[in-house]
Amino acid sequence: MDNLDTSNLMAAYSGLYAVSALVALIGVVGMWKLFLKAGQPGWAAIVPIYNVIVLLRVINRPWWWLLLLLIPIVDIVFFIIMDIDLGKSFGKGGGWSFFFLVILSIIGILMLAFGKSEYKKIER
Repeated sequence: MDNLDTSNLMAAYSGLYAVSALVALIGVVGMWKLFLKAGQPGWAAIVPIYNVIVLLRVINRPWWWLLLLLIPIVDIVFFIIMDIDLGKSFGKGGGWSFFFLVILSIIGILMLAFGKSEYKKIER
């Protein structure tokens, strides 16, 4: 009986791992295309930390915001601001950006990357 429970648990974790890997791959493809659309190198989507620096460049925010993203709780607020700025960079409003880039982030990124919206750098 114990062996059967372990094998069921392993099968469930394997399925969860496969779904997580697929979602991550879709996210990378979306960010790659989004970076290309914004005139940045697409490969930056797969390089940790550098991808955040490129995202900050896309939304026209200073690089040192990366340091603020290392502070617990503060990072949540700044990621929301960054998502809203990303939406604005592609001509979307704050409500759209909050719903699709904060709540349903993968779907929002894919909509920006493969949709008709065009990138326009926000001047600060």
